[in-house]
Amino acid sequence: MSSIIAPIVFIPHGGGPMPLLNEPHHRSLIHFLKNIDSKLGKPKAILTISAHWEAEIATASSTANPGVIYDYYGFPPESYQLTYPAPGNPELAHHVNQLINDHGLAATTNAKRGFDHGTFVPLTLMYPLADIPIVQLSLVNTLDAQHHIEMGKAIGKLREQGVLIIGSGFSFHNMNALQLDSKEVAHKSQLFDTWLNHVVTSDTLNLQQKEEALIHWKQAPEALFSHPREEHLLPLHVCFGAAVSSNATATNVFDDSVFDAKVSAFLWQ
Repeated sequence: MSSIIAPIVFIPHGGGPMPLLNEPHHRSLIHFLKNIDSKLGKPKAILTISAHWEAEIATASSTANPGVIYDYYGFPPESYQLTYPAPGNPELAHHVNQLINDHGLAATTNAKRGFDHGTFVPLTLMYPLADIPIVQLSLVNTLDAQHHIEMGKAIGKLREQGVLIIGSGFSFHNMNALQLDSKEVAHKSQLFDTWLNHVVTSDTLNLQQKEEALIHWKQAPEALFSHPREEHLLPLHVCFGAAVSSNATATNVFDDSVFDAKVSAFLWQ
């Protein structure tokens, strides 16, 4: 049992491998990811919930020596030479599985899954030594908001064991919109981002009100413009659920733009 309760963080992981290629529109995000460790410390282990893994039931990666998955296309050759040799943690994976089962939800493990870019790209910047054991946890392919909050509630006690929980997604994820007028994207993404910050960081809403708002997130201003499909938002729901037991209120730790879209990251301590 750790004497320090590990934090929870929801991060934007960038477009494919672009943060590792120093793509100009990612400069502020790269700086954020390189420096967020000062707020997170060095955990005993990391559990990532990546937007890029969906399964029929919650699934934890249980391989001891994960490789990386190049789940992107159309990038320079060096993008397919990237590595992140952090170890896995089969014991933690099975513990995650048990916690979710004990919460009344279906879960399993996967002994073959490697790190997709939602994990290895940001963690290369956050923890470049690759010396912290990592387990990935999938989304559930129903993409049900309440289910993912409940998944978070199931795993929240991992924090007491020194496990850093990272939700890796994007608070704005509409790739087609980035081809549109930049002022429209900036305006509409700002409307959704303002709503999201109010819900997640508010001192005036209680936990039940926040949870209800996140369950019904599609009713938010420009929600479906910002997320035509919700997989990049749902890691935040898991993070929120994990923070419920400690009644922690999130703070905004990244408040900037990637390309033309307003983007946020949140930290629960």
